[in-house]
Amino acid sequence: MQFALHCGLRGWLQPRNHRPPGTITGDDTIRARPPLASLAHADTLAPMPARTVADLFCGAGGLSLGLRRAGFRVLSSFDQWGRAVETYAANLGHTPVADPISLDLRLPDVSLVAGGPPCQGFSSAGLRRADDHRNTLVGVFSTLIAEHEPPAFLFENVEGFLTGGRGKFLFDLLEPLIEAGYWIHLRKINAATFGVPQHRKRVIAIGGLGWDPGFPEPTHRAYGAPGAALGATGSLPAAPTLGSVLAGLPEAVELAARAPLDDFDHTFAPMKAEDHARAKLLKPGQCMRDLPENLWHASYRKRAFRRVMDGTPTERRGGAPAGLRRLDPDQPSKAITGGAVGEFLHPFEDRPLTTRECARIQTFPDDFVFCGPRRDRIQLIGNAVPPLLAQVIAEHIAAKLRGAKPCQGKGALLSFVPTLSNGASPALQAVSRRVFQRFQDPHVPAQQLSLWP
Repeated sequence: MQFALHCGLRGWLQPRNHRPPGTITGDDTIRARPPLASLAHADTLAPMPARTVADLFCGAGGLSLGLRRAGFRVLSSFDQWGRAVETYAANLGHTPVADPISLDLRLPDVSLVAGGPPCQGFSSAGLRRADDHRNTLVGVFSTLIAEHEPPAFLFENVEGFLTGGRGKFLFDLLEPLIEAGYWIHLRKINAATFGVPQHRKRVIAIGGLGWDPGFPEPTHRAYGAPGAALGATGSLPAAPTLGSVLAGLPEAVELAARAPLDDFDHTFAPMKAEDHARAKLLKPGQCMRDLPENLWHASYRKRAFRRVMDGTPTERRGGAPAGLRRLDPDQPSKAITGGAVGEFLHPFEDRPLTTRECARIQTFPDDFVFCGPRRDRIQLIGNAVPPLLAQVIAEHIAAKLRGAKPCQGKGALLSFVPTLSNGASPALQAVSRRVFQRFQDPHVPAQQLSLWP
């Protein structure tokens, strides 16, 4: 059978010429679906426990902070990086477990396991098969959830997760959890459409053990990035702009060599003379390609016209994709990463962003303290889940948990939205076809197809 990939926030992967019955949007998607109990064929489970959570790969604590704001109680958190453990403890009141996260980890009895495992190879004594899903930290994350069986899970990762390893990490996540009975929604989102003042594309998966957790609808509309306007209606408020989120900060301080850092850290590193010359020529919204070629960074020149394969890590791409960029104050920021203070210029001043400005764009409160030297602080900020995004998703999960009626039986991939555009790369199309072929149930084809938006 031939398959066609239809992309977009309401796209779906279907056999050619197939169309789902009717147009379904928003919460109507859930109500209009066939009874999900027919996927389970089993008895209702015990009532849900209280709103408690274990946060794996917790980092600085952005995800935990958002979960707490949504009413969850974080019973335990885990991370191996010392700076992350120190930062989390300084802000969230308890110290994460700093042991390596492995299949030997014992989790508390919680209603939600959440986290964003890195896509790195995992190896330890006794794991011998190269293709074993437990050989990656994504596989460890999914296996721990499958073994502990919390009522719900939340997964967050970078967009390259979908095609990394030609889809290996995606299958490492889905296969153990669906086998364990989880009903899952997996979608790429732009954080700006959930009120975060930056275009930050991420993959979110939400699963319920024998029940449909749904997926949160956008709260804001956003423009200024490919696909940003898809899926969010004009009746929604506009996403906060960079200018609005930076308003009210005191004057930034240029950091002198070896000067001590304070907790507020509204400081920036001195610019080299050539970067200062570039900055003076760049207008808001412009980047390296808008400069004369003689002012291009060597790293930018190396990659300016080179196609980058899906899933290629940033550090292997030959430099920042836009080189140096002056941000536009009238739009959400570009995504904050560990390289933001070297890549992004303030919208009006000829200087880089400060660490505190990056934290504000990530929706951290001004009293949130980041520990360690400056390079560690910006890495902690760039790696974090924006607390506001975490809160919006957590509030949705909390509401669904209250009315959930879980059933034992077979799991399912209820929705899969792998792109925010009207097209997809060949690599993403190939992975999406594999997902469809693997998780579309041949025994109930009409029913399963109707569950994919």
